[in-house]
Amino acid sequence: MRIMFQKRRRLFLCLILPYFLLSDFTVADEALDSTSRALAILRQIDDLWRGDSSHSLFSMKIKTGHYTRTLRLEGWSLDTEKTLVRILAPKKEQGVSSLKSGKHLYTYLPRTDRTIRLTSSMMMGSWMGSHFTNDDLVQESRRERDYDIDISFEGIRDGRNIIEFTLIPKVDAAVVWGKVMLTVIADTLLPVDEQYYDEDFNPARTIIFSDMKELGGQVRPATMRVVPSDKPDEYTEITYQVLALDIPLDDSFFSLNQLKRR
Repeated sequence: MRIMFQKRRRLFLCLILPYFLLSDFTVADEALDSTSRALAILRQIDDLWRGDSSHSLFSMKIKTGHYTRTLRLEGWSLDTEKTLVRILAPKKEQGVSSLKSGKHLYTYLPRTDRTIRLTSSMMMGSWMGSHFTNDDLVQESRRERDYDIDISFEGIRDGRNIIEFTLIPKVDAAVVWGKVMLTVIADTLLPVDEQYYDEDFNPARTIIFSDMKELGGQVRPATMRVVPSDKPDEYTEITYQVLALDIPLDDSFFSLNQLKRR
């Protein structure tokens, strides 16, 4: 009787173990596929306004409780490490420029002919007087490196077929956000909005993407508006007029001498 029970037990294990092992591998494969898919989509979105290099003309409208003003700007980028942005108008601020080179950020003030290298304590300060921060410029297009990315929702919401991503900072990532949630349209993979949360997971701000048009040979949002959660009546809105991607640029263009040119 005991021998028969052991034979039956061995037969049961032989039949059922492959199922559990196959299930484990299937779950692992599905998780890997989901992560790879999420990373591929995020890379595509990160490249929407950049490419390997870029040149752009855009406006930035800033609305606060005290004033509303509009700047015209020109920008260049190379990979994700180098960015140069210069104010073209109004005349009062013409020539004010920001240069990002790796993790370093510099601002040039033509009225005093001063170049300021921003310290880590200045990263959360306003960039160009807007609701974007200096940290936004430094951390641009580094989501894959700094965040663990997961597809947290996929399906119909508010009448639209969307994919929602949840980004949680990696343990060693030098980022200021506790969580970021990004929503894209499923069939076009174009972004709808991006919600930022502080380290306590309280809403901090929302970036809304709109005005889809052809720029740089591809349909993409021409306008992005950032709205702070604690001041919903304020915003900064960037609208692209010109965007050229994959243009000839090299490292020498992104220099302190170029920063000072008008």
